[in-house]
Amino acid sequence: MSRLQAVFWDVDGTLADTEMSGHRVAYNRAFSELGIDWNWDPDLYAELLTIPGGTKRMQRFAKRCSVSLSPDLLQRLREAKQRHYLDLIRAGAVRWRPGVLRLLKDLQQAGVQQWIVTSSGLASVQALLEVLHGFSAGPFCGWVTADDVRCSKPDPEPYQLALRLSGVDPDCAIALEDSAPGLRSARAAGLRCLLTPSPWDPELPMDNHHATAVLDHFGAETSCQIHSGPPCEGGRVTLKYLEMLLDLGQE
Repeated sequence: MSRLQAVFWDVDGTLADTEMSGHRVAYNRAFSELGIDWNWDPDLYAELLTIPGGTKRMQRFAKRCSVSLSPDLLQRLREAKQRHYLDLIRAGAVRWRPGVLRLLKDLQQAGVQQWIVTSSGLASVQALLEVLHGFSAGPFCGWVTADDVRCSKPDPEPYQLALRLSGVDPDCAIALEDSAPGLRSARAAGLRCLLTPSPWDPELPMDNHHATAVLDHFGAETSCQIHSGPPCEGGRVTLKYLEMLLDLGQE
């Protein structure tokens, strides 16, 4: 069995349930605060989630609405949204995905490198980690965020940078993702990918077969359900299970 050297974690929808009760609400509060007559309901926000990164999301929606967002207004929106997002996290609106905290600790104890690879900005990532578990880094060796790359997911650049920073060969690492852009990014960088699908991603069913395994979560009080991939002993994703996935051939 291959030895796992690095795990690359996506954040939104993978590490934590951040989108509908966190980011979406924070955007709407920022719009209201700055006098912008937008309201992103769950259906609309699910559609907008196909656009990686909050800045691009707002820019494209503005273009759709024939609204001009000046660089200054866009920056103020980002700052207001970040402030409201942090308030929501502190209020308990965002929680770890099932089994995440257990798996983070198990991998840390085993000496496996863990990196965050996300289309979110660094400030959002740090706020989430500080509030959810009282740390700014914790088990993570580092992160690749939207602030570090020119092209976000589905481009492979975020994962290519993570591989360079970690010094790990793609055959000794695995990506944990929940979305079609994330899956495409990981696979284009030569990585195997375990997918815990987001219910908000309409493109994902078409790409599921490109994942090395597809599960509903990582396994906690309830066992995870496997949609594709090898059986998961005890209904939990473990280091042993991730190393099993490394031994499966790439498509």
